[in-house]
Amino acid sequence: MTRKACIAGFGEVMLRLCPAGKKRFAQVLPGQLDATFGGGEANVCASVAMLGMQSRYLTALPENPITAAFAAQMRGLGVDTSQILYDKLGRMGIYFAEHGSALRGSNVIYDRENSTISLLGPDSYDFKAMLDGVTHLHLSGITPSLTENAYRATLAIAETAAAQGTTVSVDLNYRKKLWNWEPGTAKNELARRCMEKIAACGDVIIGNEEDAADVFGIHAPDTSIESGKLNIDGYKVVAARLSEKFPKAKFIAITLRESISADHNNWGGMLYDCAAKQTHFAPLDGEGAYKPYEIRDIVDRFGGGDSFCAGLLFALNTPEYAEPATAIRFAVAASALKHTVSGDYNFSSKADVVGLMKGSGSGRVQR
Repeated sequence: MTRKACIAGFGEVMLRLCPAGKKRFAQVLPGQLDATFGGGEANVCASVAMLGMQSRYLTALPENPITAAFAAQMRGLGVDTSQILYDKLGRMGIYFAEHGSALRGSNVIYDRENSTISLLGPDSYDFKAMLDGVTHLHLSGITPSLTENAYRATLAIAETAAAQGTTVSVDLNYRKKLWNWEPGTAKNELARRCMEKIAACGDVIIGNEEDAADVFGIHAPDTSIESGKLNIDGYKVVAARLSEKFPKAKFIAITLRESISADHNNWGGMLYDCAAKQTHFAPLDGEGAYKPYEIRDIVDRFGGGDSFCAGLLFALNTPEYAEPATAIRFAVAASALKHTVSGDYNFSSKADVVGLMKGSGSGRVQR
């Protein structure tokens, strides 16, 4: 009997504080900031649940009214929070997010030092209990970037899941402002050394258009991230090299973002089937050629990559959408919709995603 899919994510969640609209901090402070929650793995779990699949969020938090509100929200979205570890050490981290506009890029300020998950090492967790009933574990490169303890815990849960036959996905998710915990070691070198061990456990490896270059030195030829010009075919080379580097991987997925401005991005993705050595792009035009979504008037791009991960994992674990060419279409459509939703979570249903896959992107009122 096949077990019902349950996707778990392990990582840090933070309180997100953001000026309303696209105002700058200097315009609103002193004053009000919009408070929500966000974190790579939490975003994935929330999105998976809203798509209709079981999910479980795994983390470590202090016990207080703020973290209780977070857990209540997640349960309200359908996420299992029963295995969250509450500890007396540390705090809930905070990140301040300022939305960009036109030529001005978005900006993030972290206030997450001494968060509970950054203080606890692997011995603090009962990973076997946390993974009981889980069929798929999702991790990212964000949590191990915080501290050595957080890295060791992430690696330990990855190895525990892999050893018991649980599928593991790893979003490389390189953050230039993090990876500061080993003085004297370059950030990208520390990330490479740590993520090589975590990604080695991965059945699905996910990255954006620059993660493989930043972490592993694998570059797409003839691509300039700074100018927003991507050589799409060059990512076939990136995926093939990642597949060679991590032989356990069954799929390599890469999001493809071309930033025309903070408000206008072209958005698509690629899925590489490692066994078949076949590459699938989405979306496609009527002739079967890659043609990205043109997303104009972006509402909120934070969490865009996480919504892609959630869509991909949902699709790969759903027989109706699991064929690689369909799975990448589902993932890209889900993440395109996230750009229209404020906050870190993708409040989009399976019906919303399927509608966009079928071409319903006009924005007409649904009566």
